[in-house]
Formats: sequence, structure tokens, C-alpha cells
Amino acid sequence: MSSKGPDDAIARAFYVERFDDFLALEQGASVQTSKAYKLDIARFVTYVSVKGAASASEVGTRALREYVYHLKDLGLAPASIRRNVSAVRSYFKFLLGEGLVVRDPSERLETPKRWRTLPEVLGVEEVEKLLAAPSLDEPLAFRDRAMLELAYGAGLRVSEWISLNVRDVMLQDHLIRVFGKGAKERLVPIGRKAIGATAIYLRELRPSLEKGEGKGVLFLNARGQPLSRMGAWKILRKYVRQAGITKPVSPHTLRHSFATHLLEGGADLRAVQEMLGHVDISTTQIYTHIDREYLRSVHKQFHPRA
Repeated sequence: MSSKGPDDAIARAFYVERFDDFLALEQGASVQTSKAYKLDIARFVTYVSVKGAASASEVGTRALREYVYHLKDLGLAPASIRRNVSAVRSYFKFLLGEGLVVRDPSERLETPKRWRTLPEVLGVEEVEKLLAAPSLDEPLAFRDRAMLELAYGAGLRVSEWISLNVRDVMLQDHLIRVFGKGAKERLVPIGRKAIGATAIYLRELRPSLEKGEGKGVLFLNARGQPLSRMGAWKILRKYVRQAGITKPVSPHTLRHSFATHLLEGGADLRAVQEMLGHVDISTTQIYTHIDREYLRSVHKQFHPRA
């Protein structure tokens, strides 16, 4: 994307000059902020016009979201992106106030703050270590291995993996049925490692754990009751420690790692959205940020002219 400002016809269609006057006269903004916002809006207008918008009223929330990711791709620091978002918000507030647009698509626009609070993602080797951590000396090793394999292998939320029923596991079809947020049902493929670990648990261990209180739930505790959220957390923490992983790891870390590894491998964003059970693809796009960071770090590490 060129850093050059929009041409005169585009600038007129997007009321760029009127916004510049607004900044200088009505906002009482400092000269420095005013200058930065002008440059930010010039860049924004150039971007959306290249993407096909003929005027500001044709810019929707999705285009704004894509613009924020575009800024991230340019390598801008989070502070710069936040300023760009502030400029865009001021711009639409001005347009709305002047009656030049009928709605403000920037109202729900997120800033990079959310990106920085993403949990750690485990590398593929770290995941391998974690999944290999349950030793067969452990009395509940078959359960723990199956649980970790399914949690990572299907990108499950902790609430989903502890509420899985035996009937939701369709090993012959290489699928599990998951009930996510709002009891929304989805089918998620699982690989041969997860299938093998689950089959062994179902055959070798679960029947002896079941004491009539399992309620058909797949993962049971030592007393034969459905595993609690806290129980799942404790099991995960134990194996993270045994695997020698020093990063903070929560059940959600496995879900983030699942999504990131799929995208790193070239998976389609829509397919990942479906597997994660996200209603809105913008939620899944968070993972493309992690993926971009990964690609950027690989480039920096291995490219001779990085």
C-alpha cells in the first residue's frame, strides 16, 4: 500500500479536507496530534478506496477490522495502531456529527490491546512433550492421555472437554460431537493419536472408574464422577510441570495452540472457524495475528537480509 495520500477526487468524496479543518478548528487538538491524525486518515482513505469503497458511507465494520490487521502487517507498533484507530474513530464521529454518514462503523472496533493479552501458544515440540508426559505408571494415565490428546487435537474449551459424553465420541468416523457456547453443536475431526488414546481409555480404564455416577460423561475422576473444571486444570498443571514447560499454560493455551498450528500449516481460516465453533470469523482472525508473528520471527531468524 502506498504511503502517498489519496488523490483529489477521492479526498473530496471522503471529506478529507473538511475533517482536517475540523481537527484544526473545532477539536482544539495539539498540532502534533492533528498532523498525525491527518496522515492516519489519508492512509485509511487510500486503503478503503483501493478496496472498493467510493465514499465513507460504504465503509463497514469488517473493512475497518481488516484495516487494523493491515496496519499490523505493515509492522506498526501497538501504540501507533491505537493512534490510527483513534483517528478513524474521530473521523467517523465528525462525519456522523455533520450528517455525512448515517452510522458509525468504528463503534465496536478493537485495538491491539486484546492481541497483547492472548495466552501463550505452545510450540509443536512443547505440545509433543506435554502429550507424552502421562507415564503408564500413573493409575489414570489412559484417561489423562486421552484428555490431553482430545483437548489439543480438537481445540476444545475446558467446559467442552469435561462435558463430552461417551456417545459424542465417534471413533469410527474420526469425529467428536461438541456442544459449545449456547449449546451450539459442532462436529470436529480428530486424528489417529487422539482416536487411539481415547479408544484405549474407553476399553481399559473408564469401565473400572464408572460406579454408576458417571452420567454418560466421557472423563471421570477417581471416584467415578464427572471430572470438574478444577480437576481438569490440576491434571493439566501436573503434566505441564512434568514436561518441563515453563510458560504459563491453561486449558485455553491448548485451544490457541491448536488454531495456531493449523494456520501455520496452511489451513483455511473458515475451516478453523468451524472447528473452533466461532460464530464470527473476526474472533478466529485473532489467530492470524499469532501466525503472522510466527512468520515474521521465522523470516527474521532465517532470511539473510532480515
